[in-house]
Amino acid sequence: MDLKKDLKGVYKQVEMEERNQYYALAKLFQYPTEGYIENVNACVGLLKEHYPEAAVEIAPFAALVNENSLDAIEEIFTRTFHIQAICYLDLGYVLFGEDYKRGEFLVNMKLEQRKVNHDCGEELPDNLANVLILMAKTEEQEFLNELGARIVIPSLGKMLQEYDAARIELKTKVMRKKHRAILQENLKGGIIYKHPLRALLTVLQHDFKGIEYEVYNAMPSIGGDVLSNCVSCSVPSTNATTT
Repeated sequence: MDLKKDLKGVYKQVEMEERNQYYALAKLFQYPTEGYIENVNACVGLLKEHYPEAAVEIAPFAALVNENSLDAIEEIFTRTFHIQAICYLDLGYVLFGEDYKRGEFLVNMKLEQRKVNHDCGEELPDNLANVLILMAKTEEQEFLNELGARIVIPSLGKMLQEYDAARIELKTKVMRKKHRAILQENLKGGIIYKHPLRALLTVLQHDFKGIEYEVYNAMPSIGGDVLSNCVSCSVPSTNATTT
């Protein structure tokens, strides 16, 4: 399905040559290694210059990162996205769970990553950091618009829902009952990654502002001929608009 058929009115496209913000933001969601703190501070500087509202969103995260050792940040990252995970970074899982469509989405994302010569390393091609790098590298404007507006923005909405206080409380009760584990609440900064997620959502809502899209039972095709018959890229089942 051609995204252009879903547009209503005029929208401002994300300029193909001005996408360093996606590289900078991708680094926030990669496993923290040497240079991570510097990368966070560099991203904050970029946001302050170009996306001041996002800079405000990310401030608590940047403060925590600069107050802690790399080892502590690694532990926070691992607990947030792996052990007792609040949410997951693989967008196919966020959107589709264990449904077969997730597998098809992964296959097509792998093709798109290969097209831009991006090595996804140990992570899956639909990992948030890898998707942001794909958004920075792609040379296909329509694909960029649809990937950002129809996939990443809805995924971030779902991820941030998991930080709702009631959901966190429920997860905590389940973990206490099942595992008697050291819980996320006992780890300083346990929900701190909600701030870079919100900052990213703010950036994308700015970049894709004005793009309106309908949600169909059939999955949209993103990526031109590679995904022309893709049934793995749907978004939630209500009409949505980037704001």
